[in-house]
Amino acid sequence: MKILLTNDDGYDAPNIKALFDALSKDHEVWIIAPENNCSGMSAAISFLKDTEIKKIDQYIYAVDGTPADCTYFGLRSVLGFEPDIVVSGINHGANLGNDVLYSGTIGAAVGGRHLKFPPVAISVASYDAKDPEYLANKSLEIINMIFKNPTGLSNKVININFPDLKENEEQGIKHTRLARRGVPAKPIEVSSSSDSKTYRYNLQGDPIKESFLSDIEAVNSGYISLSILDYDLTKNDEDNNFIKNICQ
Repeated sequence: MKILLTNDDGYDAPNIKALFDALSKDHEVWIIAPENNCSGMSAAISFLKDTEIKKIDQYIYAVDGTPADCTYFGLRSVLGFEPDIVVSGINHGANLGNDVLYSGTIGAAVGGRHLKFPPVAISVASYDAKDPEYLANKSLEIINMIFKNPTGLSNKVININFPDLKENEEQGIKHTRLARRGVPAKPIEVSSSSDSKTYRYNLQGDPIKESFLSDIEAVNSGYISLSILDYDLTKNDEDNNFIKNICQ
């Protein structure tokens, strides 16, 4: 299979290198990823500026833009053909619960929704993983299973989150749903003067206990979380009572 591999941490991040090596065992892989770290950019695009793309190697390109730019330019220009799938990751840090709204890893994956296979976003709950080689090889195993099975996942993104595990610590994979979080903590005030203040984002809210197995609960229990994100924004809501009441 032909794979466009991207991320939001940068084309030379350790985890994407490990994943490139693993995927290349069975497939043709091209890295098209940001030149610099673009964490937290969601699906932002460089709409109002020109975007430079540098060829680093035969199979590696660095994009002076966002993760979503990487997928767009990769699919529509750089490669010159349509790959079978977009794989985004392995992200340094988890993408769980409603944090996926801000994730550059997810944002890069979203652009590959209309290929032969649904895009896959992969993350690990660590900024310095214990065993990147295991994570990469397990990711290859999961992606190969996707290739072997009809998915019926049009407009969907497969979101995979690993706990920070070594191979001998693996407990299995759980099908999960996104957790919800409570109110975020207040921003951190970094500095202030008489006419301005500087802030930094603080932690997201604590996860809410759900009646179902959430992705956060699964990862915290040592399981690999696999959840399906639905990006079909054209669903028919004709029967919604709110719509009926205001559209008469």
